[in-house]
Amino acid sequence: MKKGYFGDFGGCFVPELLMPPLLEVEEAMQKIMPTAQFRAELDDLLHSYAGRETPLTLCPNLSQKLGFTLRLKREDLLHTGAHKINNTLGQALLAKYMGKSALVAETGAGQHGVATAAAAARLGLQCTIFMGADDVTRQASNVCRMRLLGAKVHPVHSGTRTLKDAINEALRFWIRSQESTHYCFGTAAGPHPFPTLVREFQSVLGQETRKQMLAATGRLPDAVVAAVGGGSNAIGMFAPFIHDPEVRLVGVEAAGTGEAGCYNSAPLNLGTDGVLHGNFTKLLQTADGQIEPSHSVSAGLDYPGVGPEHAYLHATGRAEYGMANDAQALNAFQVLCHTEGILPALESSHALAYVLEHPQAFPAGGEVVVNLSGRGDKDMDIVRHALSLEDL
Repeated sequence: MKKGYFGDFGGCFVPELLMPPLLEVEEAMQKIMPTAQFRAELDDLLHSYAGRETPLTLCPNLSQKLGFTLRLKREDLLHTGAHKINNTLGQALLAKYMGKSALVAETGAGQHGVATAAAAARLGLQCTIFMGADDVTRQASNVCRMRLLGAKVHPVHSGTRTLKDAINEALRFWIRSQESTHYCFGTAAGPHPFPTLVREFQSVLGQETRKQMLAATGRLPDAVVAAVGGGSNAIGMFAPFIHDPEVRLVGVEAAGTGEAGCYNSAPLNLGTDGVLHGNFTKLLQTADGQIEPSHSVSAGLDYPGVGPEHAYLHATGRAEYGMANDAQALNAFQVLCHTEGILPALESSHALAYVLEHPQAFPAGGEVVVNLSGRGDKDMDIVRHALSLEDL
């Protein structure tokens, strides 16, 4: 496999000015990350600061209804409320070892921004966050959290005013400030080496799931299921199981409102090959290569591309990728609240929705793990508006 590629997907399609910092990150990955000192410091941060390991929670009420055992990997219980802290602590620590004094990041749902701000504060780094103006509005509580944690948050008013445009601005900022600043990329996409870097830091959740399943049941799960936007939580869950053919890998994209031709966030199912944000992958684009607007009720899935490793897993058939629409995700959100007393993020609700909508796709009496990538506190305003629950 070519360096920086997953089959035909991946690569590093960036302006020449971005090559030096990308090569610097790649060198740090090779020389710093494998050292015992770095690993020990990161492990301590993940345990004593972030709250790893997270539980693998049995859902007895839903399991009885579904006819198979459903378990949730509880990344919602981590500090800052989502899996994003796994990656930001790793990258912030790496930046410190590299001699950087600041981080820049993009964010959609705001969870990566909050996690980056927290990691920067913990490690004594300055922090700048770019966020689409529409996401600033629908995730106002997370914007407040970022600013309280010391980050400078810049709303992006260009383009579709969402995650795609935030990434564009963050990359421009990095070109201007690369000597002192590390770009803490939030998902398993972008130019090489970011898809590999993010996967390495997020694979802790799949490694824990593997160990916990063996301890609880003596076997691996029949399927692991995760929502896919850019793809960091899903690739973190999938990576430790890729060489176990008996474990189905199921990613779930956002189908938007669900009607034919609607704006969506499902490039693996509905997109075509192209280049965005420095990598060759699956995209939502017009016939002449113009990026189309994306849509999802969950800000964290609202992205017109996907990480190149997911494009590769899709192309080879090792992973399968379904879709769930806004209404199905909102229903799954309510079902988990009512049946198990757990408040999921709307991103994670898409993964759960696929399981609830397709129970026949999973073996009766089997074991299914859904990655609950984040908690739903951040989504209260969206849920209240979408369900017309003005008394909440």
